[in-house]
Amino acid sequence: MYPQDPSQQSAQYPERINTPRYPSPAPVRRDRIRPRKSGRPVRSSRLSSGRILLLLSLAAFGFIGFVYLFFPLRTRLLILGIDYTDPGNALARSDTIILATFNPNPVRPYVRMLSIPRDLWVSIPGLGENRINTAHYYAEGNLPGSGPQALLQTIALNFGVEIPYYLRIRFEGFREVVNALGGVNIELAEPTAGYPAGKHHLTGRKALAFVRNRTDADDFFRMENSQLMMRALFKNILNPLKWPRLPAVAKAFFAAIDTNAPVWIWPRLAAALLRVGPGGIQSHIIPRQMATPFTTDQGAAVLIPDWPLIHLLTQQLFGN
Repeated sequence: MYPQDPSQQSAQYPERINTPRYPSPAPVRRDRIRPRKSGRPVRSSRLSSGRILLLLSLAAFGFIGFVYLFFPLRTRLLILGIDYTDPGNALARSDTIILATFNPNPVRPYVRMLSIPRDLWVSIPGLGENRINTAHYYAEGNLPGSGPQALLQTIALNFGVEIPYYLRIRFEGFREVVNALGGVNIELAEPTAGYPAGKHHLTGRKALAFVRNRTDADDFFRMENSQLMMRALFKNILNPLKWPRLPAVAKAFFAAIDTNAPVWIWPRLAAALLRVGPGGIQSHIIPRQMATPFTTDQGAAVLIPDWPLIHLLTQQLFGN
């Protein structure tokens, strides 16, 4: 039995005095509080400087791409095909001359082409008067690699059209492009180049012979055939069955050409072609009414241009 006197109780059981049964917890230091770990990480609502920079970069690139594709300026390009020549040089006449302008504007896209007769009698800077297809030949003879620029200067002088870029393709290169595509399917509304009206499949060799055909035809027919072939090639490229061949076509194409058009120009040209489609390409030639046949003192058959009519046509095609 415990003593009744508190003093005696304290003396007998000193550990019971002022000793709490449940000790108080130590004070909590809030600077050592750590967030409780869970299965989902705690995310801050603030954006880091790196994320902000990334978003700004994406927005800038998106805006540039939007402006580039939807508000582009027109692009002018000279397409010239040169005759067979020895490997390693381009000393040949430009028997195919096409002025082209591309505008992929989504509201009013257009692709316009104008074929120039190779026998058109023009003034060639530094040479005098001669056929237009000789400008390339004589320039290459004097300075290899200068042929396209000489032809660009000749066009600017005579037609009043400034063209900054050119694309030169060898005829044998054209043949390889068609072969890489697996041939080209072409539909003729009337007999042309020895083929009856209807659908035809042409290999590279036959496609080249088609655009160069001279049987019962003159240069005006050849220009029409060249543009007909270009539209057929574009239509074939858009055929999904041909898409597996596109890498080989691109390889053959860039191996067959040389150009001064920068890389950033090509998407713009492709966008214009895709927006107008094969049937939307505006193809023109300098017609017979704008050129008069003439024989020079040396016996060469040439075409004397009617410049007022030609300038009116070029203004309509390239002036806006």
